[in-house]
Amino acid sequence: MVISILSCQGNHQPDQDPDIVVPHQTVEAPKIWTHQILAQYPHDTGAYTQGLIFHHNKLYEGTGDYEQSALRITDLKTGKIIENHSMGSSSVFGEGITIFNGKIYQLTWENHLVYVYDSSNIQKPVQTLQWPYDGWGITHNGKELIISDGTSNLYFVNPADLKVNSILSVKDDQGAVALLNELEYVKGSIFANVYQTNQIVQINPETGHVLGKITLNNLLQPTDVIADRTDVLNGIAYDAEKNSFLITGKRWPKMFEMRLEGF
Repeated sequence: MVISILSCQGNHQPDQDPDIVVPHQTVEAPKIWTHQILAQYPHDTGAYTQGLIFHHNKLYEGTGDYEQSALRITDLKTGKIIENHSMGSSSVFGEGITIFNGKIYQLTWENHLVYVYDSSNIQKPVQTLQWPYDGWGITHNGKELIISDGTSNLYFVNPADLKVNSILSVKDDQGAVALLNELEYVKGSIFANVYQTNQIVQINPETGHVLGKITLNNLLQPTDVIADRTDVLNGIAYDAEKNSFLITGKRWPKMFEMRLEGF
């Protein structure tokens, strides 16, 4: 997500009345996860990473930054682009992606559009859906798509038409947790980047309570940082076979494979 926090306050409101799930006032302090870095891989410094998915041993990445916005398949080990679909323009800014029932859903930021692709062909959308809020991150729970808009809300929506079924308000022991960005649904929890921080939060999808936090300071070395180029942590993918996460950032030169201790 590009820096424009105020944009979240002006989201268009839809003509629907979904249930809003507000967390109970008493929220336990989240578990602080210990993590282990298993490997490092090259990552394209031209990729303003918005969404990341590891699916059938392929790494899918959605990128932003207007004309540079794309949907791509990359080689994890080398970081090289296998296939690329440029979908951005001077007005269209790509955002998060997820794969559900053989379709890739790609959000846009302020355009209120969601592009839908057949997962076997990323070159041309098969459908374009309307989304009434800003698009930030997206994942799914096997039944519904789950979308973030940069606030503390998560939207549970019908994949066919993006009708909002319910809205979950996310909260930890300190209060509402806003700037929820890239999402990944893993083992019954939602993992979310908190934009402009080095934190990932683990969210209970039933209550909205933050169950755990992962702090990822100092992943990059000073020599990895390109001035006015390397941006914030963003991008969570999960490899179910290895029970590991793939983590990167916007225009980062590296991607990290990570495992949570005891997860």
